[in-house]
Amino acid sequence: MHIQADREACIGAGNCVLAAEDVFDQDDDALVLVLQEEPSADQVGEVRNAVAQCPSGALKLVDD
Repeated sequence: MHIQADREACIGAGNCVLAAEDVFDQDDDALVLVLQEEPSADQVGEVRNAVAQCPSGALKLVDD
């Protein structure tokens, strides 16, 4: 499983960082940065929560 982030769709709400700070960050423009494209097994729950909370739908989980 890996994370896809559409930075053009991102509105900089920061919900992803709040939900999974080890996986997501924001750049100087507050747009999403994916720190780990392939989350570990213990991070999957947090990442699913972050994807669900993204107000712009900029985040997706893709099964490999």
